[in-house]
Amino acid sequence: MSIDRKKVEEHIRGLLIAIGEDPDREGLKETPSRVARMYEEIFEGISYTNDEIAEMYNKTFEDDLVIPKDNKEMVLVKDIDIFSYCEHHMALMYNMKVAVAYVPNGKILGLSKIARIADMVGKRLQLQERIGSDIAEITQKITDSEDVAVIIEGQHACMTARGIKNTGSRTTTTTFRGKFNTDTNLTKRLMILYK
Repeated sequence: MSIDRKKVEEHIRGLLIAIGEDPDREGLKETPSRVARMYEEIFEGISYTNDEIAEMYNKTFEDDLVIPKDNKEMVLVKDIDIFSYCEHHMALMYNMKVAVAYVPNGKILGLSKIARIADMVGKRLQLQERIGSDIAEITQKITDSEDVAVIIEGQHACMTARGIKNTGSRTTTTTFRGKFNTDTNLTKRLMILYK
């Protein structure tokens, strides 16, 4: 499903009127069009399922890869910057840092693809918890590894700019799959590396 720019423009114009603004004044004349173009960019991920994102970023390396049967190795990419919009208020979720770890199972995912997956998943109306679940699911599909962990820290404008207005609050969520749920040593190693 692609974004209907014309409908977005119509609704933004109506919203400007609803909040008491004049959409024909100089500073707002192009706002509906600008917002529609922005929405195409920031909500791009809405157009794709997790399966389609997995297919888009399915770039793995298998040549000369020797992985022992009882593998204890881990790949961790951290400090991936993303943003998203809360589905409850359409408010910005910002200063988000994502860490993704997985235990290889015959395939190594291209590192830039991990950041691209996180970015695309964020480009939906989301919950921080679902961002972690979606990233984990997509990573599992591409790597054929059940052992995936996602840690996300971020701030939410629905808490910092409205409501309670607690500007310093940060939310941390974790999604642990496979061995990250059952192997305490693996999870401890992850948390040491994550810090």
